[in-house]
Amino acid sequence: MKEISQRQLRNDSGKIMRGLDEGETYVLTRNGTPVGELTPLRRHRFVPTETVMAMFRGAPSVDYERLRSDLDAVASQDATPRG
Repeated sequence: MKEISQRQLRNDSGKIMRGLDEGETYVLTRNGTPVGELTPLRRHRFVPTETVMAMFRGAPSVDYERLRSDLDAVASQDATPRG
């Protein structure tokens, strides 16, 4: 986490915005006192199919009938509006 002054934010806003795009977080200071934090928004990123397949390769198989039964036991399928 980088510390930047109010003046740096004003003068180097383009550089700071590029840093945010790259995941950098900044603590904004005024007269040396921290007053805020600039953090990048967390964006969804594409994950390649091969990576996903490798992650789930060791996962246990799902018994569809048992899953459906468990869901039906806790979630009502009634289409009547509740409001």
